[in-house]
Amino acid sequence: MEYKDYYQILGIARDASPDAIKQAYRKLARKFHPDVNKEKDAEARFKDIGEAYEVLKDPEKRTAYDRFGANWQAGEQFRPPPDWDAGSYEFRGSTAGAQGFSDFFEALFGQARAQSARQEFRMQGEDQQAAISISLEDAYRGARQTLTLNRPEMDEQGHVSMRPQQLNLVIPKGIMAGQRIRLEGQGLPGHGGAAPGDLYLEIHFIPHPLFKAEKRTIHLQLPITPWEAALGASLTVPTLDGKVQLKIPPNSQSGSKLRLRGKGLSTEKTQGDQIVTLQVVLPEAHTEEQRALYRGMAEKMAFNPRTDLGV
Repeated sequence: MEYKDYYQILGIARDASPDAIKQAYRKLARKFHPDVNKEKDAEARFKDIGEAYEVLKDPEKRTAYDRFGANWQAGEQFRPPPDWDAGSYEFRGSTAGAQGFSDFFEALFGQARAQSARQEFRMQGEDQQAAISISLEDAYRGARQTLTLNRPEMDEQGHVSMRPQQLNLVIPKGIMAGQRIRLEGQGLPGHGGAAPGDLYLEIHFIPHPLFKAEKRTIHLQLPITPWEAALGASLTVPTLDGKVQLKIPPNSQSGSKLRLRGKGLSTEKTQGDQIVTLQVVLPEAHTEEQRALYRGMAEKMAFNPRTDLGV
């Protein structure tokens, strides 16, 4: 039988950490999963990957395997020594292929235990991720949507194809951009009757003509006139919950911020607010009468906005 270099199969160093072994296995198992990869050697590669992980994830099996690894190359003929005792290594479950473990595994860890591991391969389906864009209004109030996604589906012959599928989605009230909604069992199908993975939908917001979201806070730029800023006013302001009245304090400056509590992206436990930033807009002077008003202000109001500049 040929010696199998499990480290080479997973593409890792011989001193790889358990986390590195797990990451390499997951990456390769996803790539060569027979329900997804239809290349000629995908199933054989998938079985080798599962067998390699079965050995290298277990400290005892890995130690036993490493006793021989330094003296062998992948593909060379291998036979364990006559005094090799594999009986002390108990089998703890399989990630190998549907046909069981290889002859190399049997020779190294005991034929009886390898044969007992031959069972229909079961592997939970991989999780999937996708992004969806929703309106700020739906995020503010919560909503229900019907999505159509192309998802892998396996027929009775084991062939995988992409088919459109409608999913009912509940958007929680107060959800923020970047948060994810988990749809249980809507990921890739499992193998051998195992459960499918989950689908995670990452929330993005459709650009809004008035509002901008920053976590739970909703921002609005509110244009006001110089007299509203100087004298104060009560103005109608839009929010995601409809229009409200906002009091502008006298002598407000452009860039001043006012808070509308509870008008952001709120949940039952966490409140979000709306921040209104004032933007003083000066009217243009097109007529002599309008220019005279500005000259009168210049004469009657001793005001120099550049005092802090020393000019």
